[in-house]
Amino acid sequence: MRWTRGGSNMNVEDRRGQRMGLGGGMGIGGGIIALILALVFGGDILGGGGDPGVATSTESGDVAPVSESAAEAERREFVTFVLNDVQDVWRQTLPKYGDQYRDAKLVLFREATRSGCGIGQAGMGPFYCPIDERVYLDLSFFDELHDRFGANGDFAQAYVIAHELGHHVQHITGVANQVRQMQQTRPGDANEYSVRLELQADCFAGVWANSTDQRRLLEGGDLEEALNAASAIGDDRIQRETTGSVRPESFTHGSSAQRVSWFRRGMESGNPESCDTFAGGR
Repeated sequence: MRWTRGGSNMNVEDRRGQRMGLGGGMGIGGGIIALILALVFGGDILGGGGDPGVATSTESGDVAPVSESAAEAERREFVTFVLNDVQDVWRQTLPKYGDQYRDAKLVLFREATRSGCGIGQAGMGPFYCPIDERVYLDLSFFDELHDRFGANGDFAQAYVIAHELGHHVQHITGVANQVRQMQQTRPGDANEYSVRLELQADCFAGVWANSTDQRRLLEGGDLEEALNAASAIGDDRIQRETTGSVRPESFTHGSSAQRVSWFRRGMESGNPESCDTFAGGR
């Protein structure tokens, strides 16, 4: 992907110098479950509190100056560029469909940090918290994306960020709140609604990718990198690799084929109205 360094970091909150003690805490599995509950029901189930934007103190941690390798600095610059570019596109696009875009913040952290949705841990992967309108990212996730999931290339990383900002678009437009209400009303269908929400965020990531193609920011192989990333983190593939079996009724993000299909739909149309995953089949 063609990108430039030195972009505005106005919407980047760098907490990598923060160390948070989690005490007895919860393991990664418990953290994921609690995070889902927090996002679905809007509560602070992870135990967060106070001002989610303050990174100067924790229960037992200290804040130190951020030290980073040259490779990590390059990754930070890239993430900042993608954040700004995705938000620029939605700032221009969303008013055409009746909503005004407002910027989300991106929080960079290491290991763990406090969010408006509670304690976030690196093992959860990147996540969006609608309560404080922030995307949380430990940059080491991109190593896991490469090493564990085999998703290589900078556009695979860009897809992840664009997907999380897709959740911000859902929050602004009210779709996310409608889904949470439906999940509360029909708890037996909660996973189904979650899948449709995630697939729409994939499609929204594709809408942004379409704009990068129009502006000639894509290089050879970029689209394949994003499609590979979408496929690599499908529920069926992850379940098969971790448990040896696939249980579609437990899906929360969608199968590899679904994720690829919806990203491609947004990419080909460039139109968020093509991303209605709630109408008819998937």
